[in-house]
Amino acid sequence: MTLAEDLETRPTLRMQRTFDAPRALVWRAWSQPEVLVLWMGPVEWPATHVTTDFRVGGEWRIRLTSPETGEHLWQGGTYREIVEPERLVFTFKWDESHEDGPPVDTLVTVELAETSDGRTVMDFTHQGLKSEQSLTGHRYGWNSTADRLEAWLAANPD
Repeated sequence: MTLAEDLETRPTLRMQRTFDAPRALVWRAWSQPEVLVLWMGPVEWPATHVTTDFRVGGEWRIRLTSPETGEHLWQGGTYREIVEPERLVFTFKWDESHEDGPPVDTLVTVELAETSDGRTVMDFTHQGLKSEQSLTGHRYGWNSTADRLEAWLAANPD
């Protein structure tokens, strides 16, 4: 079974958010590691280290850190598609067991569309999650992360 076929058989998270920010700024937030580290990760596990080789075939790595315990969670992947400023596709995998056992390769797609009034609609898809438990955990994590992105965008209108 190919990765694409495998991804289709596992749970998929889909969400849509509208940000009161221009698409170029939302793209910058997703594409620049010095910005990504400021909002990535849920509130309980914010990013504390980000590296990216922002090109198709380039790798990315993010360390999330619990402010309560200091524990780290690492995740990473490879950029599959970059269409500035509208589409970003990358693989996603935890480094270690997370939620329901050994990590699996998953695929994230971020599509950004600018509205006529200058806001940005983000369609977000995370394919190939391991189980319904993983889907529930990632739904919470990505929604919390999107809340942090929204706060960053509001504080950085330029």
